[in-house]
Amino acid sequence: MKVVIFAGGLGTRISEETDVRPKPMVEIGGKPILWHIMKIYSQYGFNDFIICLGYRGYVIKEYFMNYFLHNSDITIDLADNKMEIHGTRSESFKVTLLETGMNTKTAGRLQQVKKYTGEEDFLLTYGDGVSDVNIGELVAFHKKHNKIATVTSVQPDARFGGMDLSADGNVNAFREKSKADAQWINGGFFVLKPAVFNYLQKDMSHVMWEDEPLESLTNDKQLVAYKHKGFWKCMDALRDKIELNELWETGKAPWKIWK
Repeated sequence: MKVVIFAGGLGTRISEETDVRPKPMVEIGGKPILWHIMKIYSQYGFNDFIICLGYRGYVIKEYFMNYFLHNSDITIDLADNKMEIHGTRSESFKVTLLETGMNTKTAGRLQQVKKYTGEEDFLLTYGDGVSDVNIGELVAFHKKHNKIATVTSVQPDARFGGMDLSADGNVNAFREKSKADAQWINGGFFVLKPAVFNYLQKDMSHVMWEDEPLESLTNDKQLVAYKHKGFWKCMDALRDKIELNELWETGKAPWKIWK
């Protein structure tokens, strides 16, 4: 089963990092968050990736073209113009880098992967979110329910607490922020049948996957949600990157399920 990753967006809300590189290449613990996402899938035996490129896609291409150099000790003999690679720490990844357009929306990017996914179910996620979701259980859930699309639903931590106020302004109750106050949202980590492309027939280059396609699947009762109650974090802004880095550096990164 192949894994499709959206990696072409502008990342404007974290522009401090994305002026010179695409958002999936922003580093957590010295590695691109894209690498962390791929490692999650790899832990469950999914190593065949299709990465949808857009904004500064050449940075991602350069990273994988020179993966051995990025992850090895090397000796460079300038006098003889020779290079020796010592004991590379490589992965079992097979990576297809697909140019899907600078300004293409997510539905248009997904539409273009059809020629690479074939007639098998495939996985889909975003290039900026990490989780300890059990991909094996997710796939089993998808097969059991036999819908065209399965989405992982998550409850992000509420950013703010709440207060119950009376008409005259007295505080009846004060609540700290709680996950129980949050709604279930789209956490990515989809599993899709090839029939999903029936919902991507017209020119989708200006359509978000999260809008018309998912709404149509919902109306046709072809979308089911796998509830994940564990860790999930989207790197939406600089504060999220800082938080993820702190978790990694202190050895408390819940998404690090590999050894």
